[in-house]
Amino acid sequence: MGIPIRVHSVLLTFDKTAASVGHLSKLEGGGAMVDERADMLQGTLDLLVLHALSLGPMHGWGVSQRIRDLSDDVLQVNQGSLYPALHRLEYRDLVRSEWGRSENNRRAKIYALTPAGARRLGVEHGEWVRFMEAMQRVLDTVVPPGLETGEGVG
Repeated sequence: MGIPIRVHSVLLTFDKTAASVGHLSKLEGGGAMVDERADMLQGTLDLLVLHALSLGPMHGWGVSQRIRDLSDDVLQVNQGSLYPALHRLEYRDLVRSEWGRSENNRRAKIYALTPAGARRLGVEHGEWVRFMEAMQRVLDTVVPPGLETGEGVG
């Protein structure tokens, strides 16, 4: 049996554990595959949450919706991952919270970026850009003839 080949990415989601990211991809033949990306979840999710809050204070559901909206529905952060991330960031004094009212006048915990959180966002953003640029350089390299189809592998 051959190695599954990803045709295109469909959705990046954060699952309920604070230790994994599921990357859902369509496979040739119509199946789906979920790869665990445990090492990247916490930093990636923290960066997304800090960025969402840099645009203004909001309640947890609003953070999730803002990430989804800004990513054109590609990134969907479920509540089981979001709230532990918010609590972790609050514990680290990167985010603060207070009780307030949501846009529909319901009582909600409103989260806001702290000055330390803004500084951390700057550092993490710079590291993420550096990582993306490195990935792009690797992916932009020319694939030797025969390897693009998997020939000569194995």
